[in-house]
Formats: sequence, C-alpha cells, structure tokens
Amino acid sequence: MRRLLPWYGLALLVVLLDQLSKYWISASFRYGEARAYSGFFNLVLTHNRGAAFSFLAGAGGWQRGFFITIALVAIVVISVLLARHVRETLFCLSLALILGGAIGNVVDRIALGYVVDFLDFHFSGWHWPAFNLADSAITAGAVLLVVDSLWPGARRSGAAR
Repeated sequence: MRRLLPWYGLALLVVLLDQLSKYWISASFRYGEARAYSGFFNLVLTHNRGAAFSFLAGAGGWQRGFFITIALVAIVVISVLLARHVRETLFCLSLALILGGAIGNVVDRIALGYVVDFLDFHFSGWHWPAFNLADSAITAGAVLLVVDSLWPGARRSGAAR
C-alpha cells in the first residue's frame, strides 16, 4: 500500500488543481463569458453535460448517470491496475493522471450535473471545444499510456498484466 501513495498523491493533486481552477473560473466569470489572453487562447465559462467534445450533451439527462457510472467503474479499474503494476513507473504515472482527471470530472457531474470547462484554444476563427485541467490530465495520461505501450523494454517481460 505504501508504494501506491505517490500515485494516489499525484491523482489527488490533479483533483485539487482541477477543482480549484473550476471554482475560480465559476466565481470570476458569468456563464458564456470569454476573455481573450492571446491571439489563440481565451478563458471562457462553459458547462458540458456530455462527454468529450460535448458528446451526448443534449441527450435529455439520462447521460449524467451513465457518465457517472462509467467514471466510477474507471476509478475502480484504475485503482486495481495501480495496485497490480505499482513498480511500473510510466504506466502508473499515466494511470494516476487519468485517475485524477476522472475524479475531478465526476465530482462536477455529481455535485453540479455538468462539467465546468474553461480553456478555449482557437485559430483563424476555429475553436477547439473548451476543456479543463481534468481533461488535460486524462489526455496526458492517455498519451503516456501509448508511449508506455510502444517503449521498447519499458516493461519487464512476464510482468503481471
């Protein structure tokens, strides 16, 4: 259990930073308000009732419970994987980032019924869908999972998987 503490600590740090940033944005912006900070980046307060890229956002409400259930199952699965692979640093790093992001977003879904998004990148009038720090951690974790799976010799052969 002691070896898991750094990974759960990292996940907790992601959750705390995510929730603090969402609180600050929600307290500082009106819904839909955008503030430009560069030629390619804005902060904007949006609420996402769907999944990534607002998938199923207008589905009528059933999706909230569905996405909460998926997140809770993912949290359990990730916790089991962390325990089984605690010595695999890159793998656990990626899982800890995904875990923190999943918890950060599920807290919003349970407490608010939607996820607070606020990072808005754009180019030539085209805007990437707004996202948050939890989404960023999930994405970074997923990229690291791919790197881990492709990195020659990253895992000991025969490691429990």
